[in-house]
Amino acid sequence: MDITEKMHNGVLYYPGDEKLLKEQLACLDKLFAFNQLPPSAYEEKAVLLKEMFAEIGEGCYIETPFHSNFAGKHVHFGKNVYANFNLTLVDDTHIYVGDYTMFGPGVVVATAGHPILPELRQQGYQYNSPVKIGKNCWIGAGALIMPGVTIGDNTVIGAGSVVTKDIPANVVAVGNPCRVLREIGDRDKEYYFKDRKIDPSLL
Repeated sequence: MDITEKMHNGVLYYPGDEKLLKEQLACLDKLFAFNQLPPSAYEEKAVLLKEMFAEIGEGCYIETPFHSNFAGKHVHFGKNVYANFNLTLVDDTHIYVGDYTMFGPGVVVATAGHPILPELRQQGYQYNSPVKIGKNCWIGAGALIMPGVTIGDNTVIGAGSVVTKDIPANVVAVGNPCRVLREIGDRDKEYYFKDRKIDPSLL
């Protein structure tokens, strides 16, 4: 099993491998270029994202600064995904994000982990596990999504949550560790924030 296969198969591997570091550095140069572009360079940003990402649909936008271990090389975005400032994607293996999902500022999605055993960490070993986020999700500001997590369609993750386990579709989930607070229901069809009613013409 070569180093690339190890990255994506969940086994322990050494991320300081010379071949891997060379590949990563080339990716990070593109990320650096992306982060230097002015906000008005919308088309240039879109072109770079297509080069950087494994897959990225139409209408996606990522505010800068954007941080990523491999500049999105292992990231798969659907269409119309929006990410606010300081999104961090630890994409040592694959991250999948569905259409219309939104990321608040300061969100971290991590696929990489290190062994608990100190002797292995001392040698620099790492393992990776993919993350899957469904369609039309809202990931609140400062949320942390840990390796191996799946989040279902339409789900809202509250600001500051630490998501260590799978979260189902169509729920609001919050906390550290993140837990389901409630299902998305009839009240959400009438009110968008506290006692503020939704204008029916918007639906």
